[in-house]
Amino acid sequence: MFPAQVWPQPGSQPPYEPGDWDPDSAAVMGAPRPDWGRLAPAEPPAVLAPGLPPGQGYDFGVSAGDLLTDEALVRQQRPAPTEGWRLAVYAASGGRINPGQSPQEAARLELIHRIRRPLPAPHRVAVISVKGGVGKTTVAASLGLVFAELRGDRVVALDANPDAGTLSERLTGPGGTTVRDLYEDMPNLESVAEITRYVRAAGRLHVLGSEQEPAMGEAFSADEYLEVTSLLNRFYNIIITDSGTGMVHSAMEATLRTAHSLVVVGSPTVDGANRASRTLSFLVDEGYRAAAEQAVVVLCGDRHSPDVDRTLIRSHFAARCRAVVDIPPDPHLATGGRINPGLWQSETRDAWYLLAAHVADGFGVPSPSPAGPPAIPPGAG
Repeated sequence: MFPAQVWPQPGSQPPYEPGDWDPDSAAVMGAPRPDWGRLAPAEPPAVLAPGLPPGQGYDFGVSAGDLLTDEALVRQQRPAPTEGWRLAVYAASGGRINPGQSPQEAARLELIHRIRRPLPAPHRVAVISVKGGVGKTTVAASLGLVFAELRGDRVVALDANPDAGTLSERLTGPGGTTVRDLYEDMPNLESVAEITRYVRAAGRLHVLGSEQEPAMGEAFSADEYLEVTSLLNRFYNIIITDSGTGMVHSAMEATLRTAHSLVVVGSPTVDGANRASRTLSFLVDEGYRAAAEQAVVVLCGDRHSPDVDRTLIRSHFAARCRAVVDIPPDPHLATGGRINPGLWQSETRDAWYLLAAHVADGFGVPSPSPAGPPAIPPGAG
């Protein structure tokens, strides 16, 4: 049993000032109801911000979102390095010593941020050149690999070359189904799972190879190209077309008419630069001036010469298109064999990232409209 309590305790203050009213004790003691006017405070208590002198409170006109932010509440730290001697120091010290990221690493992360730009609708990229032999297939394959590696959506690379293109071989090896097989079975394809029977995988990139019989490849017409890409458009977010050699085969007009972005390929040599320049001129002559001005020119460095003025070549294309990307010489790509991104040199990887970032900058931007009446059959877009 608890000991009896004596109230008030010796030396303590009484619980109520004279005139205060306690409803419980009043009910017990039969005290009359007090005058409520005596109990009402004269004004509400002030709400003071910590550390402010009396009379200076919060500005309730400022939203909490403006005050309670990461920048205001969280102590900012340097991003941890992920490569080189900076990573070694960071790991050896258990994270206590953080030298931060190198300028190269910070720039690469900024490119990755651009590559991962939100994509509001499926995007078609056409990789083109007026002539072959300048690295067009290498560009289409590498661009697809970068997008598939760094983005979470579905990416497919389509070989529209009528002359036994090598896109599939460069990415997955020889053999396998082709776009012709897919086209013949299109009426039976209703899901991405069914489509995957006709594509091959290079990492996360799906690859749809061309027909290796040139006679059959020529039969791949503009209408057939539109039907195939319309099907892919239902299941893939990014479609990259290796348009094949030349600019006048049957599917090229459909490729240009439906592309959201153009990548024009050349090389830092006299003939390679001329081919890329002629491609831009062809686009202008055919009514695709706006598309040419928004194109990205890629100069593949597998063929190069110290006697050629690369700065002059870059400045020539910079005045005619949206961006110019130099791909440095790379021993792995120079073999012309199967492409393995793990064997790219660091400078080569950064160049591919830069190309992908430039293309991603066009995500969500309305496609340049070509001059003249549309050449796309109704419902094929």
